[in-house]
Amino acid sequence: QLQASGGGLVQAGGSLRLSCAASGGTFSSYAMGWFRQAPGKERGFVAAISWNGGSTGYADSVKGRFTISRDNAKNTVYLQMNSLKPEDTAVYYCAARSRGSITTATAGYDYWGQGTQVTVSS
Repeated sequence: QLQASGGGLVQAGGSLRLSCAASGGTFSSYAMGWFRQAPGKERGFVAAISWNGGSTGYADSVKGRFTISRDNAKNTVYLQMNSLKPEDTAVYYCAARSRGSITTATAGYDYWGQGTQVTVSS
């Protein structure tokens, strides 16, 4: 089970940190990802991190602004979002992949959280 939190309303240029707490599985062996879905758009890749944090990947639109990290002792993955833009507004989902390597493909993830709303005002 994945529980995402940390969303909210922020002004452009601001920051938010999303958290995703995992339970009921071997979190430390899973790759984790963050995806987002804006109204009327498909769910898209944002960032991913391998099982041990040794490999990360980002969508071009968030590179240099977002940072994904994980704490396997706390079964939690984070997404630090800085320099937020109105186009970052979306519901953000965390996902777990039973393979330890990262992928940008939505279909590559086995478990999904419920989503947390991020709204960036201009």
